[in-house]
Amino acid sequence: MQQEKWILCPVCNNKTRLRIREDTEIKNFPLYCPKCKQENLINVKNLNISVITEPDALTQSR
Repeated sequence: MQQEKWILCPVCNNKTRLRIREDTEIKNFPLYCPKCKQENLINVKNLNISVITEPDALTQSR
């Protein structure tokens, strides 16, 4: 039997609308939280969720 897990919001730590199985692999997925109304990019592999932090466009210098 496959193990399943709810994806939690990295900001407010509440359940999102998505579940993942242990064989799920996701890259650069825009995760939306219905409670805090924020969107974050995540990677998922082997039930491990990592948040991708990108610098703001205003903070980059030429």
